Amino acid sequence: MTQVFSEFSQFARFGLPEFEDKSQARVSPLHTDKMVPVTMNGAAEKKEKVPKESQDTYVVKVDIPDTPDTGFSWVKLWKFTGPGFLMSIAYLDPGNIESDLQSGAVARFQLIWVLLTAHILGLLLQRLAARLGVVSGKHMAEIAHSYYPRIPRLMLWVMVEVAIIASDMQEVIGTAISLYLLSDGYIPLYAGVLITICDTFTFLFLERYGVRKFEAFFAFLITVMGVTFGYEFVESKPHVGALFTGMVVPWCKGCGTEQFLQGVSIVGAVIMPHNLYLHSALVKSRLVDRTREGKVREANKYYFIESFFALFCSFWINVLVVAVFAQGFYGKTNADVRENCFTLDNHMPDFYKIVFENNTLPADVDIYHAGVFLGCTFGVGALYVWAVGILAAGQSSTMTGTYAGQFAMEGFVQIKLPQWKRILLTRSLAMGPTLLVTVFSGGINHITGLNDFLNCVQMVQLPFAIFPILTFVSDERFYYCLVAMSIMRRWSWMPEPQYQDFDAPWLEKKPENSLDQYGSFDNTVVPENAAEADDLSIHKTAL
Repeated sequence: MTQVFSEFSQFARFGLPEFEDKSQARVSPLHTDKMVPVTMNGAAEKKEKVPKESQDTYVVKVDIPDTPDTGFSWVKLWKFTGPGFLMSIAYLDPGNIESDLQSGAVARFQLIWVLLTAHILGLLLQRLAARLGVVSGKHMAEIAHSYYPRIPRLMLWVMVEVAIIASDMQEVIGTAISLYLLSDGYIPLYAGVLITICDTFTFLFLERYGVRKFEAFFAFLITVMGVTFGYEFVESKPHVGALFTGMVVPWCKGCGTEQFLQGVSIVGAVIMPHNLYLHSALVKSRLVDRTREGKVREANKYYFIESFFALFCSFWINVLVVAVFAQGFYGKTNADVRENCFTLDNHMPDFYKIVFENNTLPADVDIYHAGVFLGCTFGVGALYVWAVGILAAGQSSTMTGTYAGQFAMEGFVQIKLPQWKRILLTRSLAMGPTLLVTVFSGGINHITGLNDFLNCVQMVQLPFAIFPILTFVSDERFYYCLVAMSIMRRWSWMPEPQYQDFDAPWLEKKPENSLDQYGSFDNTVVPENAAEADDLSIHKTAL
């Protein structure tokens, strides 16, 4: 109990972890030709260098042109474009889409400013995650494995997995609903879940054809979402003036508890904890020369520009959804929508016309009922267009969720498995609960409240991602380039920005207790002449 309490005390104050094995060999971080394992008794022995490819998240990386950084370059921006758009998929998953339509239905345009604020906060956090990955060469889960003691580390991993499972349930169920709509009910929910498992395997193996082609596929899915939801926006003809007023005026006139809870749900849907771990790993797909300060700064600059444009696009796609249902769903009852289904010439199948009950209660609002509403109001084509957009959102976010689970497992518990085994394991963790929900939910009409619950779960898990990343980028033992606003540093108690790198020759001095290139804390005294390291006895000081 004393040991457990000690570990939790260290975790609470973000202190240094004590190594479980004091005799574990350490590696001299500045010896680039040969690795010198150092033991507590001071003896040094030669050891072959571990191939870098075996340590990297990506074996094949996108090459960046080695040209002088004379300013902004469209060519370099194109080379760095990709990770930010994969990251932005989490801002467009079915959970976000359902939160958007519920926001429009209960508060009309008055909560768009909350959506904008959530995207701005998300951009700041994603910026930190990307910079951590670029400058350290490791993603958050790998750093957490070396930074925290065993019990807090495993707790973090469990929390991340819970967030991934909650997000995955939204994504898979959203995909299953879209297949149900596209097939006019011939594909039940549980069958849609099983189909999603299979096609996720198929699409994830597209990475074998290259990172750029894989990223292009995600860009295509984002384009599909933009086109389909844009079509619904044009059909619904929302009030543009009210839309922009709700975006810039941080006020909700006449709002009560329901609207407040919806605002909280928006934040929980937009800022996902596992997305920080994902983004810090995705930026490793570019071949950045981390031994040169200018190249690190250049990568950070272009990654931020790319992330800004990616989240800018995702924000407007979310706004399109809010606007459609703010215009058409706000203030409507079930009876109002049901009347449209029977009176308008919409060519809807008969079984869709009785989805909404004939009562005066507020209209049911979820992805399924939203599709039926669009079909009844604008014609059956609008229903199928909506289903295609949800299918693109669900499929893309399911794949990125699988990646997040893979990176978390590899980093936190250091499990190295072939790709198909990693996919099978991470998918199994999420598919079990999802299948149970779809089988025992009582049908597609009885899963309306599930999205709100899952958004709350992710909201609860958010501190388990925010605290670690703020800790990592503010710890002087970690090298980083954090050109953040001073107000951001004050909010998160960050020191002044600086570079601290264990393997960068452009450093003036190496701080004590820094991370070595294998992610371990090391106080090893390294000789100035690394070529003489084999003949020297290097003594490790106690932490």
